Amino acid sequence: MGEYTDNVQAVIQNLRDAGCGRETVEQFLELCRSGECKKQLGLLEKHRKRLLEEIHKYEKQIDCLDYLIFQMNRENRIVRER
Repeated sequence: MGEYTDNVQAVIQNLRDAGCGRETVEQFLELCRSGECKKQLGLLEKHRKRLLEEIHKYEKQIDCLDYLIFQMNRENRIVRER
């Protein structure tokens, strides 16, 4: 085990703060106990990828709202100018 795992409660809290569910936390700790660092990294990278995909999904949703707001503001300006 590495220094980062010396405080198991801190690692668990960090994983929870990162949005990891109970199953992921348990899997991470089991991999830690069995010394499978590469699999631990893979688990973290997989979770990171899921989070990034969520961010991109929300960015697209925000872009759609921004476009609608822009269109509405543009139409309101045109109506006011008439």
